[in-house]
Amino acid sequence: MSQKIAVAIIHGVGKGEQNFAEGMIQKLRKLFKKYLLRERNIANPSSELVIEPIYWAPILQIPENDLWNRIIQGGMLSYTNLRHLMIDYGADAIAYQITPNDQHFYDSIHGIFADALKKLASNNGAGEKAPLCVIAHSLGSVIASNYIYDLQTNNIPNPVINRMGNTYLEKGETLTLFYTLGSPIAIWSLRYPNFGVPISMPAPALPNHYPNLEGEWVNYYSKNDVIGYPLKTINNDYNNNVTADRNVRVGGLFSWWNPASHLKYWTDNDVIKPIAQSLVKAWLTVNP
Repeated sequence: MSQKIAVAIIHGVGKGEQNFAEGMIQKLRKLFKKYLLRERNIANPSSELVIEPIYWAPILQIPENDLWNRIIQGGMLSYTNLRHLMIDYGADAIAYQITPNDQHFYDSIHGIFADALKKLASNNGAGEKAPLCVIAHSLGSVIASNYIYDLQTNNIPNPVINRMGNTYLEKGETLTLFYTLGSPIAIWSLRYPNFGVPISMPAPALPNHYPNLEGEWVNYYSKNDVIGYPLKTINNDYNNNVTADRNVRVGGLFSWWNPASHLKYWTDNDVIKPIAQSLVKAWLTVNP
């Protein structure tokens, strides 16, 4: 019986839709199947990927809607569409922050992350020892980075621990591949002295489970995306842990050249193809 690969996909700011990852999932499975069949003839190659979206938007959308309804009772406001956008997008990043006396939203969003990893680690998923790939867009890359950092520093708060199992995958020990798309981690690093310490990639415990498995952290950004930035040059620690910053042209005629490119990473070939190829390489390594 083969060892499947676990893939978690997390979205960024905004209302989002529950099927936000559907386009990426379809394309990723198609390319994974194509590349794997070139190397090995197996019956159902696309089933070797177990993919779980991390849909956290509702955690913040309900209170943001409530806030908006309270604000508009105060009087007439100009640029209501832009203000609505500011609440939908900017408030996500603000609300996610830990405050001195409360981290309710931080814990709630991380609880959704824990739930997804539990599904991936289950017998109906990829299994408790499956190599883990995380694909994270926008603010989702910050959330993923924080969650993994908390795992690696044994700093998981009790509300999240209560939703976790005790598998290697859920403890982050099999984290192999990390892909950040349009990531604002560089801006987030301003919160810390010398711009902070990144997660260790691959997971320090990975060789204990798969000695021959090579990990990577590839950061995809577009030079026209004002939210996504390179990471390797932040400091020496980032340089050592980020495998590569890749400047990609994402989007079509009306978006590749402007900030709207931020929303176009999901199905872009320059992003999906190399991810699919790395997933195949990982699968072949753990299924010699």
